[in-house]
Amino acid sequence: MAQAYCFKCRAKREIRNPRAVTLKNGKAATQGTCPVCSTKVFRIGKA
Repeated sequence: MAQAYCFKCRAKREIRNPRAVTLKNGKAATQGTCPVCSTKVFRIGKA
């Protein structure tokens, strides 16, 4: 599973419900939610 930094928890967490997104400049990214606090988390780069 992919991990991303949660700014609310201030820790690296596994991404819940990850989905691939494409940024405006064409780069790949992964977006999902934090399993602890349900805040949106985001990681740039291929999952």
